[in-house]
Amino acid sequence: MDSSTDRIADPWGPRTPYAPGAPWPARTDTHLAEGVAEEDVERWVRSASILHSNGDALDIAVRDGRIVGVRGRAVDRVNRGRLGPKDLYGWQANHSPDRLTRPLVRENGRLVESDWDTAMDRIAARTKNLLDERGPGAVGFYTSGQLFLEEYYTLALIAHVGIRTNHLDGNTRLCTATAAEALKETFGSDGQPGSYEDVDHADTIALFGHNVAETQTVLWMRMLDRLEGSDPPRLLCVDPRYTPVARRADVHLAPRPGTNVALLNALLHEIIRTGRTDRAYIDAHTVGFGELAARVEECTPKWAAEICDVPAAQIERAAELLGGARRLLSTVLQGVYQSHQASAAAVQVNNLHLIRGMLGRPGCGLLQMNGQPTAENTRECGANGDLPGFRNWQNDEHVAQLAEIWNVEPDAIPHYGPPTHAMQILRYAEQGSLGMLWITGTNPAVSLPELARIRSILAQERLFVVVQDLFLTETAQLADVVLPAATWGEKTGTFTNTDRTVHLSEKAVEPPGEARPDLDIFLDFAARMDFRDKDGGPLIGWRDPQGAFAAWQRCSAGRPCDYTGLSYDKLRHGSGIQWPCTEDAPDGTARLYTDGITYAHPDACESYGKDMVTGATVTPVEYRSLNPDGKAVIKAAEYLPPHEDASPEYPLRLITGRTVYHFHTRTKTGRAPELNAAAPDVWAEISPAEASAQGLADGDLVQVTTPRGAIRARLRTTAIRDGVVFVPFHYGYWDTPQGHRPPDGRPGRAANETTITDWDPLSKQPLFKTAAARVTLVSRRDDARRGTGTGTAGSAS
Repeated sequence: MDSSTDRIADPWGPRTPYAPGAPWPARTDTHLAEGVAEEDVERWVRSASILHSNGDALDIAVRDGRIVGVRGRAVDRVNRGRLGPKDLYGWQANHSPDRLTRPLVRENGRLVESDWDTAMDRIAARTKNLLDERGPGAVGFYTSGQLFLEEYYTLALIAHVGIRTNHLDGNTRLCTATAAEALKETFGSDGQPGSYEDVDHADTIALFGHNVAETQTVLWMRMLDRLEGSDPPRLLCVDPRYTPVARRADVHLAPRPGTNVALLNALLHEIIRTGRTDRAYIDAHTVGFGELAARVEECTPKWAAEICDVPAAQIERAAELLGGARRLLSTVLQGVYQSHQASAAAVQVNNLHLIRGMLGRPGCGLLQMNGQPTAENTRECGANGDLPGFRNWQNDEHVAQLAEIWNVEPDAIPHYGPPTHAMQILRYAEQGSLGMLWITGTNPAVSLPELARIRSILAQERLFVVVQDLFLTETAQLADVVLPAATWGEKTGTFTNTDRTVHLSEKAVEPPGEARPDLDIFLDFAARMDFRDKDGGPLIGWRDPQGAFAAWQRCSAGRPCDYTGLSYDKLRHGSGIQWPCTEDAPDGTARLYTDGITYAHPDACESYGKDMVTGATVTPVEYRSLNPDGKAVIKAAEYLPPHEDASPEYPLRLITGRTVYHFHTRTKTGRAPELNAAAPDVWAEISPAEASAQGLADGDLVQVTTPRGAIRARLRTTAIRDGVVFVPFHYGYWDTPQGHRPPDGRPGRAANETTITDWDPLSKQPLFKTAAARVTLVSRRDDARRGTGTGTAGSAS
C-alpha cells in the first residue's frame, strides 16, 4: 500500500481475503516523509513496532542521518508487511524539537541542565547513602514495557543483586500483569499458549474485553481478512462498548462492568450442562474439573442475566457458539485485566479452553494479550520483580540456579517474599520507607490511578526521584534528576511480542544531543556503584547489547522462554522467531502445550498459585498435594460484587480505555501530527438514552466526577451500554499551559484524576474500569461556538 492512502480515515486498509488453513497474503504498507520517495532512501534498517504489543515487523527508512519513514516487512510471520496508524506515523516523535538532550538536576527547586557525570554521581551518591543508612528496602525501581530485553535483564540484575531490593516493577503492572498471573495460575508458568497463526485456522474467535481493532490493528486486519474470505469464523465479542469488533460479531455481549466472572461462569455452566466438554483431555491433562463443575452448577444464564444485565438468551447463544467450535481461538485484554476480579475472570477463559480440549493445535489458541511492545520481556527478564527466566521465588533450587548464573550466593537474591508490586512501591514512598524511586520509560503522573495522590507522593522532598525518558513528561517535571534516553531507532536490542515472536531492532540513527541508550545508563550506574560478584569480579560482565543478549540466553536455558537457539545474526537474516527457540527447535515454536502441560510440575513451575479471592500465596506443600504430576490447574471462582458500585450520587460506572490513534500518555503519538490531529483532546462517551435523560447532546462540555476527582471533556453519544461512561486515558498535561497537573482548583482532563486506588488481589493490577461516576453539563456546544461558554475541554484543563 503506498503512502498516499489515508490510514487515519481507514486505519485497517484494504482487505486481502483468505480461506481457512491458507497462508495470510502479504500486503506491504509504507509511509515516507513528505517529499521523500523510496529511491531517496539511503538505508532500510530492520526493527518492529514500538507503539503497541502486536510486534509488527518493519524497516526504518534513513536519509541524511534522519528517520524519514517506515515500511512493513512482507516476509514476517506477524504482519506480512502490514502496519497500523501508530506504526506509519509515530516515528515522527523521534525528531520532536522538545526531546531531552542533556541531563537535568534539581537546584533550588528548579530543574536545570547539567552533565552526565554530575547527574550520575548524584544518583550513585544518594543510592549509597540510602543503602548505608536504611538498607535495600529504601530503593525502588519502576520501569516500562517499552525498553529492550537487554536493558530489562541488566536492570533486573542491578535491582535483584546489586541493590538487593524486592522493590522492582514495570508499568506492565497496569496492562498485562493479569495476563501473566492467569497463565501462572492455570499452566504453572507465564508464556502464551497460542499463536497469531491460529487466526488462520480457527472456526470461532472469541474476544473477551479486547478491542483488537484499536489496540492491535494489524491483528484485526488478519481477522477481517478471514471474515471476508470463504468459510469465515464466527465471532463473539464481550465488551460494554459497541466497538468495531462488536459491529462484526455474530454475538455481542455487553455486560455491566465488574461482572465478568458471573458471565464466564454462566458460559462454563452451559458448556458443561450440554456435554460439550472433552473428558479425555480433562482427565489426561488437568486437575480441578470437579470443583469447577460444582461451582458453576447454579450459575445459569438466567442467574447471570440478573447480575450482568445481559439477556439470558444472548448468553445461551454465546455458549452455543463456544460449545460448537471445532477450532476455538480466544483473546483477552483490558476489559478483563483492568476490571473487578481480573485474574479470576481471565482464568475462567483458560478453563474454557481446558474443558473443551482447545489447546496446542492449529486454530485452538489462547492469547492472554499484552498491552505494550516489550511487556513480555519485562516479565521474562524479571524487571517486573519476578525472578528471570520464569523462575519461582519460592523454589530454593530455582534461586540457586540464578545464583550460579550470576556467580553470587543464593542469599544475595531477595526471595523472602513475593516481589513488591507498583502500587505497594508507591505506598512505601507515601509512608516514607522508600527514599528513592528510579522511573524509566513510563509516566505514572498520568497513567496511575487517583492522580492527585500520585503527584503528592512524587513531589515529596524526602523522596529522591530519578526519571529516565525522552521528554520532560508530567512525571519528569517532578523529578530530582532527569536522564535523557535514546529510543527505538536510536539503539539496538531485541523485543518479544504477545505471541512470543522475537524481533531485532537495530540502531538506525544517532540519538539527539547527549541522549544515551537505557542500557548504557544502567551500565554506567552499575560501574559507579562497583557492584561485584562473590569472587570480586564485576557483577555485570557485558558492555553492549549483544553481550547482554548472550548473558540472557544462558539465563533462559532450559526454561519456558528458552532463547538459546536465537542470535542477532539469525534474526538479521530472517525475521521474527517465536520462543522457545533451541537446538531441538531451531525455527522456534508456534504453540505451547502441543503434548501436554510442560512447566506445571512442582519442581519446574514459576508459581504455585494464589487463592482466587484473597490472593494469598499457595505453599509448595499445598501445590504438590494438589498437582503432583504437573497438570494444568482448573481453578473455579465465585462471583463477588465490585468494591465500588453505582449509587444515587454516582449513578454511572466509569471505564477508561484506548483509542486507535494514541498510545499510553501520548508522549510519542501526541507529537506525530497525523495522530494528534485525529484525536487531539479527551472526550467522554455515554449512550443516547443516558444523554437524553440528562438533556445532554453531542459536543456539550461535561464534567465527569467520581469520589476522587473530576475531569471535563466533550461529550460523544455512542452505542455504549446504558449506565456506563467511557473516557480515554491518554490525555495528560504536557501540552497544556500547566505542564504536569490540572489548573489550581479546576477539573483536569486526565482520566486517572477520577479512578480508584484498588487492585486485583492476585495480579495486583489496578482496576481502571470499576469506578462510580456522574456526568453533568458544564456548557452547551452552541455556547462554546458563540464564545459564551466556560471553555473547551482543552482550555478547561
